[in-house]
Amino acid sequence: MTQSGSAKPHSLSPSSWNRWEICPRQYWLSRQRLPRKTGMAASLGTAVHATIEDLVQLDLSGKDNSETDWMPAIAEERLQARWQEEKEIFENTPRHGDWKEKEYSKARTQQAGGIELLLAHAGVPKLAPKNITVALWKRVMALVLAAEGELRTKDGKLMGRLDLLLADVNEKGEITSWVVADLKTGRAPSPDLKPEVRRQLLLYRDIILSNNPNPPPIRAEGWYTDTAKTYEAQGESVLDDAYAAWKETIPGTTPLEPKVGTNSCGGFCDWKAWCPHWWSWRKDNGTLHVGDFIDAVVLVHSYEPSSGAASLELCEPIDDTGRPLPTGKMVPAVFKGRGALNFELLKSDGHQGPVYLGSILTNAQSWRIGSWCDVLPWAPIADSSTAE
Repeated sequence: MTQSGSAKPHSLSPSSWNRWEICPRQYWLSRQRLPRKTGMAASLGTAVHATIEDLVQLDLSGKDNSETDWMPAIAEERLQARWQEEKEIFENTPRHGDWKEKEYSKARTQQAGGIELLLAHAGVPKLAPKNITVALWKRVMALVLAAEGELRTKDGKLMGRLDLLLADVNEKGEITSWVVADLKTGRAPSPDLKPEVRRQLLLYRDIILSNNPNPPPIRAEGWYTDTAKTYEAQGESVLDDAYAAWKETIPGTTPLEPKVGTNSCGGFCDWKAWCPHWWSWRKDNGTLHVGDFIDAVVLVHSYEPSSGAASLELCEPIDDTGRPLPTGKMVPAVFKGRGALNFELLKSDGHQGPVYLGSILTNAQSWRIGSWCDVLPWAPIADSSTAE
């Protein structure tokens, strides 16, 4: 392993801060250049973000201001282009499942939600895209002060990627306030923003305030494109907390302490194949190998390439270092799709030891390791280890 980020000054983004808050060990592992993982939700979200940012930076100089029925075609063209870009990135990311082309309809719906939110900000909600005039969209774009801009404190320690910075204007066209708008393609809050989203929005707000000595009033909003609704993040400055987190997350070679518990070890941590603590936690609380979707460390005793049928021996941890103890308990399993491909790649690389399987479906006679599953060498990094 090589320590990530050693060649440039350490900076902390909201996503890294949130990861550190969940579990410092998870954050540390994310910095070790381990194989990255992606999924359809992330790719869909990135495509929608990019296309909305494209639409607010259009060159409309050659169009008549009264023209209508131009937006649907341009919106579709931009979404198709961004969708294909994300598909290529997805398929070149080391850990990924199957690309789901059927999700494109969701991306189209989310794009429409983003357009609706921009129109609402301009004071013309519920307008069908085909009825948007060129003049109206120019008015929308004039309210966009920045799109996909990098935010960074003057000392470079805190940073983020701002989706949109917009202006509120009065009847005279004078700017009365700024709006930090972060596009969200996930599930809308019910009823309040999640702590990690609130933290992100407030940090964006506070970085802007710290860099502008005389700003107008500013508010930070999550713009949820699925429902075309906005949610404001309110609260005191988070800069002091962010700087404290920055200090705690300065890159080092020794693994950071884990924050063991349901929120970290019981969730969808992308780095479980390198962390022994979730495994010990599962064993200690009696939830190891329990549930419809489980993570497990196994020995594969037999595998039939033509059918994907396999025989797995479950392992449990001997101690907190992640050393596996075969239990003698055998379960039938079937590797399918990319699950089978990834296992066969492991075998072709000469791997013979225990295997980490993530998100196995267990509610059938044979466990299913499909395209949605991680299939990785079990390579836990002990607390006393150091990054190379």
